[in-house]
Amino acid sequence: MSEHKNQPAVLGRMLGHLAITHGAARRAFPSATLKAIQAGIAAGEKMHRAQVRVIVEASLSLGAIWRRESARQRAHELFSRYRIWDTEENCGVLVYLNLADHKVEIVADRGVSRLVTRRQWQDVCGVMTAGYARGAYHDSTLQALGQLNALLAGVMPNDGASDRNELSDKPLVL
Repeated sequence: MSEHKNQPAVLGRMLGHLAITHGAARRAFPSATLKAIQAGIAAGEKMHRAQVRVIVEASLSLGAIWRRESARQRAHELFSRYRIWDTEENCGVLVYLNLADHKVEIVADRGVSRLVTRRQWQDVCGVMTAGYARGAYHDSTLQALGQLNALLAGVMPNDGASDRNELSDKPLVL
C-alpha cells in the first residue's frame, strides 16, 4: 500500500530530473565559473592539507530515481568512483551539487570528517543552496568554497611539509 502512495512523488521527481539537462548544468556553470572554482580549490589547497573535488550533476538517471536514490547516496557513490578517499592523509572532500534535486552534499574522508562538525558542513552547503535559489551559481559557489577553505585551514592547516596535489582541482560536470 505505501509503495503506491509514493508513486506520485517518484514520478514527479522523474519529471524534474528529465527537465534538467546537461546543457542546463553548463549554463549554470559555464567555463568561466568552472575555471574560477578550479582556481579557488587550488588557492585553498595552499592554505590547508585537505584535497577538495567539486562534482556538478544535472540530474540522476531514471533508474536511480526509481530506486529512490538520494543525492547523499549519489555523493557517496561518486566519492568512491572518483577515489576521493584515496589520499595519503585520508583528507579528501567531495562537494557534490545535484541541480535537479536542488541539493548540495559534502562527503569527507575520515581524516577530515572527525575534525569538522555536521553544522559546519551544513553552513557551507547553505551558502550554495541559498545562492542557487536566486540563480547566483557563480558567486555562491565561490563564496562557499572560500568558507570551506577557511574551515579546512583551521582544522588542517598547510604545514609546508608537502605541496602535493593528490586530486584534480578541475570540477567535473556530469
